[in-house]
Formats: sequence, C-alpha cells, structure tokens
Amino acid sequence: MQTLNLGILAHVDAGKTSLTERLLYAAGVIDQIGSVDDGTTQTDTLALERQRGITIKSAVVSFLTKDRTVNLIDTPGHPDFIAEVERVLTVLDGAVLVLSAVEGVQAQTRVLWRALRRLHIPTLFFVNKIDRAGAQPDRVLAEIAAKLTPQVIAMAWVRGQGSRDAAAGSFDGGDPAFTARLAEVLAEHDDDLLAACLQDPAAIGFRHLRRALAAQVGGCLVAPVFFGSAVTGAGVAAVTDGIRELLPAAAADAAGAPAGQVFKVDRGAAGERVAYLRMFRGTISIRDRLQFAGSAAGPPGGARRTGRAGKVTGISVFDRGAAVPRPRVTAGQIGKLWGLDDVRIGDVLGEPQRTGRRQFAPPTLQAVVVPASRADSGALHLALTQLAEQDPLINLRQDDLRQEILVSLYGEVQKEVLQATLAGDYGLDVGFRETTTICIERPAGCGEAAEFQHVGDNPFLATVGLRVAPAAAGAGVSFRLGVELGSMPLAFFRAVEDTVYQALQQGLHGWQVTDCVITMTRSGYSPRQSAAHQRFDRSVSSTGEDFRGLTPLVLMSALQRAGTAVCEPVSSLRLEFPADCLPAVLAALARLQGTPFAPELRGSGCLLDAEIPAGRLHALQQALPSLTKGEGVIDAEFARYQPVRGAVPSRPRTGHNPLDRKDYLLQATRNLGR
Repeated sequence: MQTLNLGILAHVDAGKTSLTERLLYAAGVIDQIGSVDDGTTQTDTLALERQRGITIKSAVVSFLTKDRTVNLIDTPGHPDFIAEVERVLTVLDGAVLVLSAVEGVQAQTRVLWRALRRLHIPTLFFVNKIDRAGAQPDRVLAEIAAKLTPQVIAMAWVRGQGSRDAAAGSFDGGDPAFTARLAEVLAEHDDDLLAACLQDPAAIGFRHLRRALAAQVGGCLVAPVFFGSAVTGAGVAAVTDGIRELLPAAAADAAGAPAGQVFKVDRGAAGERVAYLRMFRGTISIRDRLQFAGSAAGPPGGARRTGRAGKVTGISVFDRGAAVPRPRVTAGQIGKLWGLDDVRIGDVLGEPQRTGRRQFAPPTLQAVVVPASRADSGALHLALTQLAEQDPLINLRQDDLRQEILVSLYGEVQKEVLQATLAGDYGLDVGFRETTTICIERPAGCGEAAEFQHVGDNPFLATVGLRVAPAAAGAGVSFRLGVELGSMPLAFFRAVEDTVYQALQQGLHGWQVTDCVITMTRSGYSPRQSAAHQRFDRSVSSTGEDFRGLTPLVLMSALQRAGTAVCEPVSSLRLEFPADCLPAVLAALARLQGTPFAPELRGSGCLLDAEIPAGRLHALQQALPSLTKGEGVIDAEFARYQPVRGAVPSRPRTGHNPLDRKDYLLQATRNLGR
C-alpha cells in the first residue's frame, strides 16, 4: 500500500486542526469530531494546547483513503512556534496550505508558501471557513494568484458563502468552462498539451487533463485550490480526493540502505526518549544498531553536531489513527523508535534527503529564566534541558558566574507557553527578565594566529594554527584544512574542528560568530609514548584534550586580529492604514530607527513597506493602533542581519574565557593535571 506523509500548514486560526479532525472523521478513524475551542481534538494532546486552543507541538495521525495510507502531521500556526514547522517540512511528501475565506492570505501564509517552494513540496490550497460571515472565496483566490503564485486552478465551486448553509462541490469533466481553464493552466508547462489545445480543444479528454494535473502538481508547477468548511464538512470530500489523486506518494525502496530523519523527540510514560523518524529508504527492525549524523541546521555559529549511535528496542508505526507496535519500519513510513537515548531532533540516518539549510529565521530574542526559589535552580536547569531536547532552538545557555539560565525565543507567546509548561509539567514557578535581542558577530576581515608546543607559555602538547576569513552573509561556518591530513592522527583534527564550532558560539562581544571560513594552517603533536611494560604516559604524549584546550586560544587570537562586526536582526514590514495617518506612521518609524520605502496610495488607504530593527518591532506593533485610529494592519518577517548602529551591545560570556589568557591557562592547566 502506498504511503503519503502530508503536512497541514496555516496561519494561526485558519482552521488546520479542524480540517485534520474532519479528515479523520471522514476516514472513519474517529466517530466524533473534536473541537479546538473545547480542547477535544486528536492532535492537540498537550493540556496547554487544549487550554489555549492553539497547536504548540506537531502531532502525527494516520488514516486510509482507498489504496493509500496518509500520515497526517498537524503543525503549529503561530509564528512563535515556527521551529516545529521547519522540522516537519524536511519529512513531507506533500502539503495542504489552509487559508481562511475571511482573512485570506496572511503574513504566515506567505512565509510558509515560500518555504514549501524552496523545498519543492507539492501543495494544495484549502480555503476554509466559507460558512463564516464575511467569507469571500473569489477574493481569496485572486489574493493567492497575486501574492503567492499565479499558477493556480480553482477545483471547486462555492454557493451560499457567508452562511451556515454554504456549500462547495468539485468541478468535473462535464463543465466545459472548467475544462477550458484547466487546459489553459496546464498548457503553460506542457508543449504537447498546448499543441493539442490549439488543434482541437474538445478532443482532450478530462482523464488526460486530470493525469496531467497530477503530474504538474507533483512537479510543483501548479497548485490546485479547494474550498469548504472544516466545521460543516462542506468541500472536504473534494480535498480528500485531491490529496489521494494529486499529491505524490512516498518512494518505497525498502531494500536500499536505511535513510531517514528525526523530526520530533518526545518522552514516553516512563520518561524514556522516543524519536519520530521518517524513513526515506530501507528498513529498520528492532535490535538494529543505528548510526546518526548531526543536522547542519541550527543557530548561527552553533556547534557542529557529531555522530550518534543507538540500538532500537521498540518500534511503533502509524496506522489508522494511532501508532501501533510493529517489528519494523520501512521506506515511506513514519515510526516511533525507542532505545535511542542520545538521539536529537534533526539527526540524519544515511544520506540526507533534503538540505539542512534553515528555511526560517532563527530566534531573535532571549530572556533570563528566574526561578521563584533559588532552591529550584537545579530542577529548572534539568527541566529546560529536557524541553531543549524537544526544541533545540531554545538554545539553553547557563552563565555559571552570574548563576543565570538564558533561553532563545521567537516571541512573547512562546515565553508564556514555556512558563506555563514549567509550572504544569514540572511544578516550577518561574519568571523572566526583560526580553532582549539576540545579535550575531561576523568577521570584519582576515586574521591568523598559531601556538606551538614547547614554545612560550603553551602548556598543551599541541600545535595549532588557524586563519579566520569572512564568508557571504548566510553562509554559516565552514572548517577547512590547510595542512596535510596525514600530518597527525585524524582524532586530533576532529578535536580541533569540533572545538572551533563550539568556541564560535561566543565571539569577541559574547555573541555567536557566523558567516566565516576557518582554515587550519598549522598542526603538530607529540606521539604516544610509554616506558617499557608501563602504561601510556599522558605527560609526554598528546591527547584530544590538548587540542580542545589550545584551539579556543588560537581561534580567539585570530578573531581579534580579524575583528568582528556585531549585527542585529532586521524585520521587513508591510503596513496598511488610512492614508491620512501616513505622517504619524513615518514619524514613529523614524523614532524606532525604521527605514520606510515609497508609500503606495490606494484610494483612502495607504500601503507602506519598511524595515526596522527586530528589537523595536514590538514597540511599533503596540503603537500602531493609536497611530492609525485602530485600522492599521502590520505583516512582519525576518529579513536579514545588519551591523548595529550606535553603541555595540555585548553578551556576558559563559565558561572559561579564552580572551583572558592568564586565567584561561590557569584553569586549563588544572584540568590537564600536568
């Protein structure tokens, strides 16, 4: 049986979880449709999700539609939880992008659509809530064509929109107008079809057009648009048929070398770690030992992930709603795996199927988490460590000197959810200090440094030389060898490389360093030595600890010679407001160091594109209602990092500081025991 791994994505409150309920009900998986408002849905299983009526964590359910098993992944819609969506995108065969027939294309809709196109994921649109007052399906269809892609085709008719009796049904081959529109859209990407249309349009059969449509949807050339209401069920049968007929099933090479990706990590009833793995190729059975490679995606300048191994002790595969125990999981399926105690989100088994490059911006905010009682500090760190397993972009940082724990955030809602989770699941009462902006550092030029063993005050039995050079914006960090690979044991090269990635998490001003190339220019070591019939003598032989200890000193020296520029995140904005409010809006942008572009007047309204430092976005959002008589609307998304204007912000360092050579060497000598 074929398998389709399907993502349901949307801007918050567009109705994707309600659509999930309706699809499960129509497939016979559930006998009663749950309500988001009542907290009775299948996929919003967390108490906090039921309480708030929003999806916070991705959830997997399964249903059958004729000859196909659909693994449906419901994702969060709120932008504060975009990291959950990103992890899901890497394992999808197709997607349904849900829009509201009232609100239409919203800010998050555009962000999601761009990511789906970049990853080449076949997508259907479902315009929901045609029964809501103010529903305008035709306007939303026009918005999709204007703001997302012109290559769309409406697959359903709507009548009675805006009322409880709203209905939607599929166009078919008996509708000449629809057949002509479909042929016209498809002919733009099919020369043979274009020739046939010019010769005799009536001779083209509807089945041929439907097959051509499926091929072009699979190739991400065309996006069908369906209409309906997840609440009443109108139009859901048509979108179910579209899911089955138009979205391509997963490849099923069960005999190949195992390849898959971990997109979710959860905790079982006994506190054990459970990995959600999408299998792209091959088969995994219980008792198999797996070797994972770390994901390349992560915070800017973050440490490179090294390989991880584990033995599978249990497997469940999603089938008709729930995950059921199975002896194996095979190509195309999603499995829950037990026994992989060291596995992390993003870990890759075998060859990665999709790029590890980030599709969305990393978190741009940070805050200190403060326990109500100092006695809870240890428990708080343990709880946050477990939560970071489920969301690595929390990027937990502990400042031992100040006894502070910092977390990275996308927004205030995420902070509220984190606070409620710590209280509800761990019994910890916590608060947050003021939220601040996360900056990055980029090398301003080139710099080089080296330390040689037995020279000067170098206590390490290692020689390391490093050169730092800037790379293109968004390139991340790359490590290269400028010395012969055989000049010393491979383990020592790995120790240097891993330490470089780790040390770059804190640059000259305490921020993560990114967009640079690090080249190892010098190497040297003391071979393994021991007296006759004696044990290994580490006092005269190099170890990995020597290279891990020396590398931060060399790297920071090279970075000091290169210099760094501290850069802050910038958001791009689109504002809509009454035209007579333009002077007030421009003045507010100027106060907040925003950069407006040429305004576009549309009758009594105004459309204005602008950019603003991300740290000042919240202030603009709060001020906008008073500036625009309550009629202003703002769409914002991450644009880029740019050098900070004015005073350069710094972040307190954690751990031993290689910029303080005397203190660093004192601590390192104690650790070496020499």
